Amino acid sequence: MNINIEALLPYFPYIIEGALWTFALVGGGLGLGFIIGLPIAIGQVYGGRIIKTILDVYVWFFRGVPLLVLLFLFYWGVFPAMGFKLSALVTSMIVLGLRSGAYQSQIFRGAIQSVEEGQMLAARSIGMTKTQAIIHIVLPQALRIAIPGWTNEYAILLKDSAICFALGVMEILTRTRYVAISTGIYFIPYLFAGILFIILTYGGTKIFNIIYEKVQIPGLVKGGM
Repeated sequence: MNINIEALLPYFPYIIEGALWTFALVGGGLGLGFIIGLPIAIGQVYGGRIIKTILDVYVWFFRGVPLLVLLFLFYWGVFPAMGFKLSALVTSMIVLGLRSGAYQSQIFRGAIQSVEEGQMLAARSIGMTKTQAIIHIVLPQALRIAIPGWTNEYAILLKDSAICFALGVMEILTRTRYVAISTGIYFIPYLFAGILFIILTYGGTKIFNIIYEKVQIPGLVKGGM
């Protein structure tokens, strides 16, 4: 296999630049997923029957439908029907966030349920309302416990972001495909993209693990749920 590496060198920075778009997708997806997932988790643990049913349907839908189908559904169906003309990047971030919210809700739900029920009872016994107990007693512990699960969600979301190439988002895989088509060389560009994803995955999870080591509660759950 005769491959002209020198011909590919000018294209490597172009592929690396796609990491900025990938980070935008992952950061937006994680952030929106957190905003959606945490209230869902609280509602599933402490909400009434009707609320739990509605939230269960949301989680069931976004966990059950493939990401590619969701991207097409919202980009060409839902948002245009609502009168919104959103870019491929913004649509992808929203869809990743909606889907991640369903998965994050189960991470937070497990973390909340791992906090001893006696702490809630103790908080109520000293005059705290249920909401105050959740905010000041349960969540500070649950969010720490959820970090390992959140780390896994980062890694999953990072890899899922590559699917957004289907909408033309200029992330790593899209740029790699353009380079491969332009040069007629496929192996090296895709190998480089794979290595880049591995570096981003390892680097991100390492940062989350360091944060977890700093904020974990001694004697509480260690290493995840």
